[in-house]
Amino acid sequence: MEMGAAMGAGAGSGAGVATGFGCVRPCPECGREMRGDSRYVLWCAACEWNVDPEPPEEEQEEERYDRLERARRALVRRHGEKLLAEMTGGESLRPGRDVFSVLAFALALVVHGSTLALALGGAWWLVRGWGDLGMGLGLILLVTAWSLRPRTWKLSEDDAVLGRDVAPELYALVDDVARVVATRSVDEIRVDAEFNATVMNHGLRGRRILTLGLPLWEILTPQQRVALLGHELAHYSNGDTRHSAMVAPAYNSLIEWHYYLEPEPDPSLLDMFANVFYSGARLLVRGMLSLLDHVTLRASQRGEYLADRGAARAGSTEAAVGLMDLSLVADSGAVSLRREAARASLAKPRGGRTAEAEAAAEAEKVWERLRDYVGAIPEHEYERQRRVGARRGHSVDSTHPPTHLRRASLLAGPAIPAAVVADEERQGRIAAELAGARATLGRRIIRDGYDG
Repeated sequence: MEMGAAMGAGAGSGAGVATGFGCVRPCPECGREMRGDSRYVLWCAACEWNVDPEPPEEEQEEERYDRLERARRALVRRHGEKLLAEMTGGESLRPGRDVFSVLAFALALVVHGSTLALALGGAWWLVRGWGDLGMGLGLILLVTAWSLRPRTWKLSEDDAVLGRDVAPELYALVDDVARVVATRSVDEIRVDAEFNATVMNHGLRGRRILTLGLPLWEILTPQQRVALLGHELAHYSNGDTRHSAMVAPAYNSLIEWHYYLEPEPDPSLLDMFANVFYSGARLLVRGMLSLLDHVTLRASQRGEYLADRGAARAGSTEAAVGLMDLSLVADSGAVSLRREAARASLAKPRGGRTAEAEAAAEAEKVWERLRDYVGAIPEHEYERQRRVGARRGHSVDSTHPPTHLRRASLLAGPAIPAAVVADEERQGRIAAELAGARATLGRRIIRDGYDG
């Protein structure tokens, strides 16, 4: 997830009173009393002085995006605001096909048809022969078609794979949540070290794979974990065109084409000729990618809003909103995890079994300290992050609606109670099933550092 950092030094000047980590001082802008924690940015809730002390860096980051990414982010905000207005105005966001979905499938067919045409053209040149030129052209077309073929996501070999026999309680929880959001359950659960969670269809048979990021899982409450599962599984039942078996590979192929056709930054004379030669194809691919963005973004954003509703139905509105708030500070959690991994790696283990026991204990402490760090973030810092997110249009990525709009959508209607309750006894059994993955990933983070 793409998150805002929670921790930061207080900015500004003026006399203040600090007691422990608490800090009290008048606002230099409006004079109101500000109370906060000296470990975090001190800001004024009344006039929002210092609420976002580093906007220039954010603006520089925006400038680094290419034109396609900036246009995509602008579309995300417009669609997100329009969909929120429709929902709060009483309109339904039921999943379904519309003219944009049909157009997206048509574009996907064009993309896949172009790849097939390259393959057939390459085969034709090879069969006809026509000397070295024909053979060379045929091989080039076949290699190009192969590089642009539709792909499914690759599975990481570093993930911990949990079968139903290894984690029956976790699968039972996922099964319960799947019934609530009206979809079938997953075929495989994986655990990795990302601050994220994903679902995907993999292979020709479309096996459903749920990947849980252990750092995210560890900082959530039991009901927030249920809400997380509800959000991910609801993607299977909300008709998200962009993630369909036809459109998703076409979108990936267009991105691959765009990468191949990008002009060389410091071109030689030959590169300059190639840049000019491919300019027409480059404009065509960029236009198709932009068009596919336009026709699928609304469906994708609608899918996210519906997935949020699935999270609320499964784990409760309160848990779904809390899950969204944690997305704003997960970057700070990642910084904490890197710091703990560096500290643990400096420990000097002894030899033999003592070293193994110490390594296991250090791996567990990495997760304990992560939970303690995130659990100690005060409410006023969450509120600051919410306001900063609203100002900057924070979203998980360039296809998700801005987080503050998703939060407003959940809070617009009556609070929904949890349909699936994860009690302490059940969570204890799930924690025991995840113990092996927790130890393995913890040791890997200590050994290799954390780059998530």
